[in-house]
Amino acid sequence: MRIQTAEFVKSVVNPELLPDDGLPQIAFLGRSNVGKSSLINSLTQQKGLSRTSSTPGRTQMVNLFKINRAFYLVDLPGYGYAKASVKNKQELQNLIRGYLDAATRLVLAVVIIDARIGPTPLDIQILMHMEEKGTPFLVIANKIDKLSKAERKKMTTEIQDALPGATVLPHSAETTEGRGEILEAIQKACKT
Repeated sequence: MRIQTAEFVKSVVNPELLPDDGLPQIAFLGRSNVGKSSLINSLTQQKGLSRTSSTPGRTQMVNLFKINRAFYLVDLPGYGYAKASVKNKQELQNLIRGYLDAATRLVLAVVIIDARIGPTPLDIQILMHMEEKGTPFLVIANKIDKLSKAERKKMTTEIQDALPGATVLPHSAETTEGRGEILEAIQKACKT
């Protein structure tokens, strides 16, 4: 798939304000600072489309980007930011779950894991929620370029063992490794 147009549409804090135009939605979620925005920018090849920050917990809303006028990439807030207040963590968790429960056109959830860390308990909890709801998902081992070949092999095995049956794709925003495979998975999900 070739991305020809990518535009920011809007940010919402209430899942009831999601677009109701029948276009499929691909949601990106993961813990804070895992590289959701960098992945979106890598896929669209637009550096500033989704705002990146070195400060975890910057995304506080559901951000929607229309791609090729055919589907949406949905950037959800990160979860698990240690310095957030309990109230703020709960609000963000409610927003994420609210989106996942309300999005009637969600065709794929892209769960991003830091390849250097592996799946956290919160990642596993989110993936179990997807399985329970029957939501198709794809796991991205992000920042793969930060690992040596031996570390990559070990981490890929660990992620696959922790998430049996899940499709796990490596990705690097630096080298664009995995970009084509991820776009292929998105295209396939949009056609179903």
